[in-house]
Amino acid sequence: MPDNSEANIATADALTLLLHNQHALAAAIEEVTKWISENGVESVAANAMGAMETLDKNAQAITDSILQIRQF
Repeated sequence: MPDNSEANIATADALTLLLHNQHALAAAIEEVTKWISENGVESVAANAMGAMETLDKNAQAITDSILQIRQF
């Protein structure tokens, strides 16, 4: 079986960068959501909160995948 350690490292590194981007997007959405909520547009704020929940859920799955790839 060929050694895929370099490919695994590259994959994990790429996923890590995507995860960092996901965290940055979540932070930006959180700031916008706070501003929207403070300005009385609750329905839009609720939709943004739903998007943040999806980002959080997917971030955990990406983190788990990164850890699994790095174990190989």
